[in-house]
Amino acid sequence: MKKPNPFITLLFTFAACTQSLVAQQPILAEGQPAQLDIRAAGEHSIRITLKPISFKADFPKNPAIDDIAYPKPAISLTEISGAVTKKIGNLNVSVSPDPLTVTVTNTTGQEIQKLVFDSEGRLSFNMGDEQILGMGEGGPKPERGADWRNATIEYDRRGRYHKMEPRWQSDTYGSRNPVAMLWGTQGWGIFVATPWVEVDLESSDQNGFFIPWKAPTDVEQPQTQRNQHDQNGKGRHPVKDVVPGLYDLFVFDAHEPTLSMKDFSTITGKAAMPPKWAMGYMQSHRTLKDDDQMIGIVDTFRTRNIPLDAVIYLGTGFAPRGWNEKQPSFEPNPDVFKRKPIDFFNDMKDRNVKVVLHMVPFDRDKLPTLQGTIPPKPNEVLDNSHIFNYWNLHENLVNMGTAAFWPDEGDWFNLFERIKRHQLYYQGSLYTTPNVRPWSLQRNGFPGIAKWGGWVWSGDTQSTWKTLEGQIAVGINYSLSIGPFWGSDIGGFYVTSERTGEMYTRWFQFAAFCGSFRSHTRTWHLGLPWGWGLDDMGPKEDNGRNEPSTDPDRIIAQSEMNNPLVEPIVKKYDELRYQLLPYNYTLAAEARSEGLPMMRAMWLYYPQDEKATSLGDQYLWGRDMLIAPVYKKGATQREVYLPEGEWYDWWTNKKETGKRTVSRTVDLATMPIYVRAGAIIPVDPIRQYATQEVAGPTTIKVYHGADGAFTLYEDDGVTLDYEKGESTQTQFIWNNAGNKLTISPASSGTAKAKTFKVELLPTGTIKEVNYTGKPVDVTF
Repeated sequence: MKKPNPFITLLFTFAACTQSLVAQQPILAEGQPAQLDIRAAGEHSIRITLKPISFKADFPKNPAIDDIAYPKPAISLTEISGAVTKKIGNLNVSVSPDPLTVTVTNTTGQEIQKLVFDSEGRLSFNMGDEQILGMGEGGPKPERGADWRNATIEYDRRGRYHKMEPRWQSDTYGSRNPVAMLWGTQGWGIFVATPWVEVDLESSDQNGFFIPWKAPTDVEQPQTQRNQHDQNGKGRHPVKDVVPGLYDLFVFDAHEPTLSMKDFSTITGKAAMPPKWAMGYMQSHRTLKDDDQMIGIVDTFRTRNIPLDAVIYLGTGFAPRGWNEKQPSFEPNPDVFKRKPIDFFNDMKDRNVKVVLHMVPFDRDKLPTLQGTIPPKPNEVLDNSHIFNYWNLHENLVNMGTAAFWPDEGDWFNLFERIKRHQLYYQGSLYTTPNVRPWSLQRNGFPGIAKWGGWVWSGDTQSTWKTLEGQIAVGINYSLSIGPFWGSDIGGFYVTSERTGEMYTRWFQFAAFCGSFRSHTRTWHLGLPWGWGLDDMGPKEDNGRNEPSTDPDRIIAQSEMNNPLVEPIVKKYDELRYQLLPYNYTLAAEARSEGLPMMRAMWLYYPQDEKATSLGDQYLWGRDMLIAPVYKKGATQREVYLPEGEWYDWWTNKKETGKRTVSRTVDLATMPIYVRAGAIIPVDPIRQYATQEVAGPTTIKVYHGADGAFTLYEDDGVTLDYEKGESTQTQFIWNNAGNKLTISPASSGTAKAKTFKVELLPTGTIKEVNYTGKPVDVTF
């Protein structure tokens, strides 16, 4: 037998030793031994958790993530020698060392993401070369003295370093509620739930970076009302919960964006259905005279036949005379309520109007944090930080007839407290009025609030044309990364000389196609639909004391008054909002079932269309309506990009071929709206409030030119019975070649007999059908 070559033996021995040494290479997180777990998170997403071995829980605490069961990790490593590859759900995942890298591809071989954990705690990712959307609400903070009124609006988030500072802001963008939820329009999504990170998107190559926020150690925590303008942790993870090296993130295959949005919704919590009245118009008031004035304004809405569902009253201190004694008091203001407050609430109930009250939280001396649940669990400590004790202070107002609250301020709360505050108003309302859907409108939002019925408005914006333009992009990005229901103050909050009847009208048109449809402004009489037609603009509010401004840029021209054009146009769009209630309410149901917002980025349905994905000044309202707000002063034309297919002008029924930009002539009464061929849009007769019964049937508008489908969702609009599946769902299927509409019960929900008018467009041919709950065909 031939003797082995000693040199070859030595080489094999050395290679084996080297391999052994590599095999025992530990996974590290900021220098600590760590464990990497990767598991399925949804049909099109995975969850990646890198945690120090000393961290014993499966996942970090984070109320932004819904409490649902996750499978065991498909990949779980504490050491690695070479590539580890596994199929996890519909994605292929490969982990490799030096540096620790996670590569994600889909079943067709397309790379979704390549994530690299470096030794400094940063996480790099592939930005690609297309737009990056989402990242929460708001935009860049202008430098002092910058001309923000002429700056380019940020829609695509690429090109700058995002410090991710939650903050109050006015100018163009309003409040900044940042979220490390990024959607790359090339087909990927990343949500870094833990840690709080800054996001570097300014690199000239394709690498972006998530950089863990360094929690302050030399300042007093938590932040308070008095030091809220400092950036010492407000809106971020609680300092005590920061674990160096700990990452918990989600990666989405977004080549079919609507499917990844559904995964995101499941991960962060399915949206609660709003009460139907919240889909209507809300009128906000500032300085109040007395309860006769409050009733009189509602009566004016009713006599002028301008639809209205809710009135919102500001608190004292934010204006000289609000609904309560000085905020944060829970006591009605005796200078305003000349009668017993309950008599006032009963008058509002008789007029079918909901009352919403503005409320700010106590400071840290009375509310050191927010913790607990409502009702309290047996092991919870019922101290002055427990949300049950705080909610109890609201109960008398609810029992008098308050339908909902507008919890303002609280910017000083940390992230977990901000989410807890949404929980407070949701669970508290249900505790006091069981089985009645809660609603609240709040300043701060983050993923995880939707399950608590979270609605957010963009804060204290400036009343400028640039702000109106910017709010379109803000609303779209919010809707992609926080929740489905968003809105802004119609006309802008802070008065400027740019505020005119024209701008108010344009903003009102836009707001009719936002989740929250609410007017709130200083010099608040000009937020009333008929305000611009008056001689007197009311209190010229430049601050909380109603002192008129001496700054020319803060003065509304008297020549803008006595404008007869505004009210009829505003009324028309208010009526349209209510006519579209069956369509809009179905969108609210889709927010729950499909994770889709009401305002939808063009990218969601046209991801391969580079022009469509780049536009932040138009959006889809649901699947089928394209909204193009007018945001230029004195505009007579509006350029609108129509994606592939055929589109119909909502106002004229003129057909346009898509995949091109059209120039739509506009007068003050016209905001361009286009409807996709194949769309099926239910339209009701005009009603004066959302729950009003109307005499005429629902018209089903069918737009010829392509096959289409729509499932009309209906429930009682009040209770939580929808959670038990108590709803009516009617399916409409349009066969374009056969000119046939089939109406039938959907697979879920119950059937309901109803009369429909079916209108085929653009011809306008109408056929009436008595639908009994059994399938029926309507042929044209």
